[in-house]
Amino acid sequence: MRRVMALGLALIGAPVLGEDADEGARLYSQYCATCHGVDATGAGPMAPALVLQPPDLTGLGARNDGVFPTARVAMRIDGRDPLVAHGSPMPVYGDYFSGIDTPIKVETGQPMMTSAPVADLIAFLEGIQAE
Repeated sequence: MRRVMALGLALIGAPVLGEDADEGARLYSQYCATCHGVDATGAGPMAPALVLQPPDLTGLGARNDGVFPTARVAMRIDGRDPLVAHGSPMPVYGDYFSGIDTPIKVETGQPMMTSAPVADLIAFLEGIQAE
């Protein structure tokens, strides 16, 4: 009985791990594809109406010396990046994706807390990087 109770208490405090690329694809389709395009190359149907064109999200790693910029992507999506919070054309989705926090491992190997939906989006985007 003590083992069961200890296991239950341990699970209550355990973080819920995000990083579900399929859920990330669903979220991307709903929130991001309008600007970044279904194929994430920056050619969404809203792109022609924007002053600054959305970047090609399939080349994030290539533009970062072959390393996917996990921390920067998380902070751009959730609004912790000060450039986004102070007038970038990219909407801040922190409030939309708030909820259960989960740790993700950033490119330096350190953990970073973000919401499960942001972790899912990152898993999707990391999976579509061009070689």
